[in-house]
Amino acid sequence: MAGDSKQLLRLRHGALALALVALASCAPRLVPPAKPIPPVTEPAKPPPPANAIAAGVAAVALPELDPVSAARALQAFRISCPALVKRQDASGLTTPDDWRAPCDAAMGAVVPSEFFAAQFAGVRVGEGAAFVTGYYEPQIRGSRARMPGYEVPIYARPADLSVTDPVTGETKTGRIVDGQYSLYFDRTEIEEGALAGRGLEIAWAADPIELFFLQIQGSGRLLLPDGSIMRIGYAGQNGREYTGIGKLMKERGLLGPGQTSMQGIVAWLREHPDEGRAIMRENKSFVFFKELTGAGPLGALGLPVTPRASVAADPRFIPLGAPVLLNLDRAEASGLWVAQDTGGAIKGANRFDTFWGAGEEAALVAGGMQGKGEAILLLPKASVARLDARPQR
Repeated sequence: MAGDSKQLLRLRHGALALALVALASCAPRLVPPAKPIPPVTEPAKPPPPANAIAAGVAAVALPELDPVSAARALQAFRISCPALVKRQDASGLTTPDDWRAPCDAAMGAVVPSEFFAAQFAGVRVGEGAAFVTGYYEPQIRGSRARMPGYEVPIYARPADLSVTDPVTGETKTGRIVDGQYSLYFDRTEIEEGALAGRGLEIAWAADPIELFFLQIQGSGRLLLPDGSIMRIGYAGQNGREYTGIGKLMKERGLLGPGQTSMQGIVAWLREHPDEGRAIMRENKSFVFFKELTGAGPLGALGLPVTPRASVAADPRFIPLGAPVLLNLDRAEASGLWVAQDTGGAIKGANRFDTFWGAGEEAALVAGGMQGKGEAILLLPKASVARLDARPQR
């Protein structure tokens, strides 16, 4: 009986404990519930600088200039002068009047390195860390008329490429669809016939891969069936963002060591035609052309560019026409250049694309060019004096 009493007591205590637990669950909470932990967010990155002034400009001493590259740069600089004394500078660094004294002196300069040292002062834009690639004037097979073996259209700039946005009133690269602004046709749409039948074909290429890389270069030569040459140059772009397929292919593990040059990329595209076509179409940018006559190819100033002397740059940071000294881990690209061109992939304060001319050697050098180092921008001394006189923040 005693054992039964202890067992009953244990049961009663258990029941009491359960009752207390139940009561506690029904009682109002005296401790407030824990607040949810907010998600961790990274601080917003500041927007990139809009131009050279925003990026920061610091004076640096000019080293002794290589006489060979200085001689080529002087020839290129003289070509730029008619445009320099008239155009507005998007970088905010120079005015047309700043260029008058250097341009006048350039016409009679005898020793190029002394001319640049006397007329210019060196500055560093931003950190000055340069990344440099190369471009050239390619020659591909083409025909003025469509015929077997020449089936890839080379288009002139469409008349409807620039439109007025009915909402904002801005002039934009695009088209009007059902009364509303829309982006212009991308590469896939154009290649699938969006512009066919409008009489825009100025020539026909034999190979879509060759034409793709000619579009990247921006100008080139067509070797016609009769052996003659037709030169074509940049006439416009569809407003879509440029995507470098080499970077995509590298990120996806499609290119092995030593295959990241233009030659390696072309070889892969030819070995994988279906996948290659799809990758090329991921670059939605599409370039339109016009036939060129006279000297060329022409750069962004509308003037001829010079092999081994002209360089493409971002005009928001480097005044077009200005000399640039490159000190790189690639000796062939080190020296004095002149910014006379632009490019869809050439963005940022110290991003440059060196021009190597035409032919197989130019293609080899340009296709494998990836140089890193320092860039020093040469500005007219009047520009530097005005920048120095600005009130400090």
